[in-house]
Amino acid sequence: MDQEMELKGNAREVQDELKQMGVKLQVLELPQTTRTAQNAADAIGCEIGQIVKSIIMRTKMSSRALCVLTSGTNQVDEKKVERWIGEPIKMADPNFVKNATGFSIGGVAPVGHSNPIITLIDEDLLNYAEIWAAAGTPNAVFRLTPMELLRITRSIAIRVAKEDENE
Repeated sequence: MDQEMELKGNAREVQDELKQMGVKLQVLELPQTTRTAQNAADAIGCEIGQIVKSIIMRTKMSSRALCVLTSGTNQVDEKKVERWIGEPIKMADPNFVKNATGFSIGGVAPVGHSNPIITLIDEDLLNYAEIWAAAGTPNAVFRLTPMELLRITRSIAIRVAKEDENE
């Protein structure tokens, strides 16, 4: 409980959002950066695949925000996402990310966005018993299960990862 009381800024807001959702997930602020998937895995002591990367994209025609939550080991196959969304997409610039989510790149949480956002989840995250997501800052994270991620984001899991050329 002491850790929760000490949370600041966006990390506090993410914790409050999780509490409002009725889930008992604990945001942790770490002394090390968790800005990249590798940084986060090193700081937490888990596999890089257990890190939930929040990739924010922008639809090209309607300018809608899209959040693809993918495993730390994967790259998003934009063509797969475009087929699912039904229009072309592009990577969002930092200003778009901040305006759409309320978070800066490197700390985008899967919940608590300042605007409604379409969210898709990488099905590869379902292979882990526990995963770790950003919590609003480049050093805040929280642990959850893939099923909890599906529930709190009200999303679905699809195949979004680029395939190896050998597959």
